[in-house]
Amino acid sequence: MAPAGQRLGFYVSLLKRQLNGGPDVISCGRRVIPRCTRGIYSATGQWTQEYTLQTRKDVEKWWHPRIKEQASKISEADKSKPKFYVLSMFPYPSGKLHMGHVRVYTISDTIARFQKMRGMQVINPMGWDAFGLPAENAAIERNLHPESWTQSNIKYMRKQLDRLGLCFSWDREIATCLPDYYKWTQYLFIKLYDAGLAYQKEALVNWDPVDQTVLANEQVDEHGCSWRSGAKVEQKYLRQWFIKTTAYAKAMQDALADLPEWYGIKGMQAHWIGDCVGCHLDFELKVDGQVTGEKLTAYTATPEAIYGASHVAVTPSHRLLHGHSSLKEAFRKALVPGKDCLTPVTAVNMLTQQEVPVVISARADFEDSLDSKIGIPSTSSEDTIVAQTLGLSYSKVIETLPDGTERLSGSAEFTGMNRQDAFLALTQKARRKRVGGDVTSGKLKDWLISRQRYWGTPIPMVHCPACGPVPVPLEDLPVTLPRITSFTGKGGSPLATASEWVNCPCPRCRGAARRETDTMDTFVDSAWYYFRYTDPRNTHSPFDTALADHWLPVDLYIGGKEHAVMHLFYARFFSHFCHDQKMVKHREPFHKLLAQGLIKGQTFRLPSGQYLRREEIDLTGSVPVHAQTKEKLEVTWEKMSKSKHNGVDPEEVVEQYGIDTVRLYLLFAAPPEKDLLWDVKTDALPGVLRWQQRLWSLATRFIEARAAGEVPRPQLLSSQEKAEARKLWEYKNTVISQVEQKCNRSRGKTAFRRQLPQ
Repeated sequence: MAPAGQRLGFYVSLLKRQLNGGPDVISCGRRVIPRCTRGIYSATGQWTQEYTLQTRKDVEKWWHPRIKEQASKISEADKSKPKFYVLSMFPYPSGKLHMGHVRVYTISDTIARFQKMRGMQVINPMGWDAFGLPAENAAIERNLHPESWTQSNIKYMRKQLDRLGLCFSWDREIATCLPDYYKWTQYLFIKLYDAGLAYQKEALVNWDPVDQTVLANEQVDEHGCSWRSGAKVEQKYLRQWFIKTTAYAKAMQDALADLPEWYGIKGMQAHWIGDCVGCHLDFELKVDGQVTGEKLTAYTATPEAIYGASHVAVTPSHRLLHGHSSLKEAFRKALVPGKDCLTPVTAVNMLTQQEVPVVISARADFEDSLDSKIGIPSTSSEDTIVAQTLGLSYSKVIETLPDGTERLSGSAEFTGMNRQDAFLALTQKARRKRVGGDVTSGKLKDWLISRQRYWGTPIPMVHCPACGPVPVPLEDLPVTLPRITSFTGKGGSPLATASEWVNCPCPRCRGAARRETDTMDTFVDSAWYYFRYTDPRNTHSPFDTALADHWLPVDLYIGGKEHAVMHLFYARFFSHFCHDQKMVKHREPFHKLLAQGLIKGQTFRLPSGQYLRREEIDLTGSVPVHAQTKEKLEVTWEKMSKSKHNGVDPEEVVEQYGIDTVRLYLLFAAPPEKDLLWDVKTDALPGVLRWQQRLWSLATRFIEARAAGEVPRPQLLSSQEKAEARKLWEYKNTVISQVEQKCNRSRGKTAFRRQLPQ
């Protein structure tokens, strides 16, 4: 068989000969070259045979505005067509795109164009995850207001996206820092509060001493350092706002079975949630028989046996011993390190009204990082030992029948039930009375959303001395950020300094009160943005239910695997909650997930760990060495980073190769879900350039053939040539079918490869 290049040349030659025949090539009844085509060289009237960098840029310059204009004319409101919602994770407006951005948005743009060409009704929206610490840090370092810095960055990055030839649904653009967006973030927070899913409590939190803010557990790395500043995290007790994500743990765990196309991510989500086998229950605390007004929540993996509880155990690090509790001294006096200690405090189960003592455990930690748990000797040998050692009374509440069935005894209305039925009935009753009962794992913790910073969504709560915490009335939303001009990055929340904003009347009693001065974690803003894209200009609600039901779930969600736990978990939580609020019919927000790999650059590192710039490296020998000391260097591939001197500027790369070449390289060099090693010296980029040159040469031959001006006469073809023409036709259809299949499966690399000569 002839080489691929020769075969392609033969087919082109064959097509040129067919131009000298009649209007039809074979019985398929279609023309090889239509009578009228768009003038690719309309700008100059001349065709350049050499496909140079300047030629590529001239073509891109000519077609880019026309492609944008064509895309803008395609109606998204034509509901007669099947819909396709492709969404790439929106960026933080840091000021400049990096190659990771270019890769993910190239993938989404390619899929969006492909689905439009298939006749789908497509949206491919773009926006800005615009709140966050970097803007506030920039205000401190550069004497700029966070809003000015953010808006300037958005403007520049939008131009960058436009220069890359990306056709987003810009009429749906959102920015989370604008009041018309965060008004609805506040609205959803109040809905959560009204449902008992947003609450405030004192908690031991991760405190970043550099950024002067609280970090969620997920934002602390394995070395105990802040994910952003790198500072060693400290432990500190503060009164914080939480969202009760544990309330949806079981539902979200079970729903993973309905997400077959979450390749590689389902397992990470399942592990994060944990085995949902128990629940938390609430207790009122007493001292010497007197109600203290304080509450304690404790976990048990066997809530069906709660009537057999002997005690509630807390760890020595529990907030009751270290926070601002009125019972702290009572607990500290009872503490004997290394021993189980009985305290003068008792806990009344708010579901069963049983009263049991509170014990400080000899253990420094419980399993799954719990700091409190319910002791039930009937289901735990460890709890039996503690109860017997301390002389605590308890009842055996589980009986085993001759056939092996376990049922409850001495358990009020649950007596006689088997354990499984009792588990369901008891947890349901606890949920109904709002005293716990949400089936969850011991490892999953509620979501801490308080941040002691300025540039975030204000928490819409007012603290009244008489009424306690009161939500801002919905009609008074949004609670907008006051204009603050001085930022130090030290101490508590900057909002606390805006006295005119902080001091306000209580919405309930109209007495003097104070606004909440913490702002929300930015992950709250991004947990529902996919809803807003379906109805971005709605001024009456976060989104219209009919529009959300039409567009959701997102057909393809594209983003980094680093968001597999935090962002995707929170986004799923909000979707489940909105479903239960009758705001949307779908529980799960994303049908298919594409977690694209990283773009890695080559790094050169000294034995000391110092990363070197390219100009500091001698590459003339067999191995790289330090240009001055001649030390051998450790060469690795790592995620592109300024600190590692291995990044590339997208604008410089585009200037060097052209937009289309860079985009094709990103699609071709590695499958989208795999890491891409950025090395333009490998065969990938030259291969892309050769492929583009072949296409250009093919078009050149067609143009030369048409220039002859003769009418094709297929009757002049021999039988063998007609067979070859038919083979070419069939081959074309096969390639189209396979490319379509690969694109539908988001396999850009293999779809591209299939178009190369075989």
